[in-house]
Amino acid sequence: MEPDFWHSKWNAEQIGFHLSEVNPLLIKHWSMLDLAQDCQVFVPLCGKSLDLCYLAELGHKVVGCELNQTAVEQFFAENSFAYLMTPANESISELNRFDARDITLYQGDLFSLTSEELSGVDAFYDRAALIAWPEAMRLAYVEKLTELLPPKSVGLLVTLDYPQEALKGPPFAVSNDWVMANMADDFELELLSCEDVLNENPRFINKQVPWLTESVYQLKRRG
Repeated sequence: MEPDFWHSKWNAEQIGFHLSEVNPLLIKHWSMLDLAQDCQVFVPLCGKSLDLCYLAELGHKVVGCELNQTAVEQFFAENSFAYLMTPANESISELNRFDARDITLYQGDLFSLTSEELSGVDAFYDRAALIAWPEAMRLAYVEKLTELLPPKSVGLLVTLDYPQEALKGPPFAVSNDWVMANMADDFELELLSCEDVLNENPRFINKQVPWLTESVYQLKRRG
């Protein structure tokens, strides 16, 4: 979606995509990656997710990227984290940078982020990024993610799938076939789980969406 769409959602506090707790799928599956405690984890389109806190509490250095500045400021305020903000015009980055002790958030367009800014990354976590893009823009995101992540980095990817014609996204439907067809060249992929989650999502039920599944993948960057 275009940046103005997401800015308008945050400004209107229409953030149904935000979870008020740590994602249970992250808690269940993250240990399977067998990562060093002090590894660095990239979280694209992170919003003000509490998943950032969970990863930091595990001992990881967390690097997120979020388009909207309000989301970033709310994240630090709601979690009582002191931070240092470096504006883009005062650094080599094209994005504003917010630094707390174990969490760094880049605020701005993901496509302006560079691999140099993620040079220490060992892992990544995508719960709400891939499914935030309509199909016409999704492949560009995958190409950017591939560019940003160092070879051998590992991560979790969470997707939703449903009949796209039944509901206008976001979140958008991403099928297993799409993931395999468009990500397997750059990532080793393993489907860890695929569950029926329709009953847990009233919005989809109210829109008479006939089925809804949530999948979790383990990915490893080839190279």
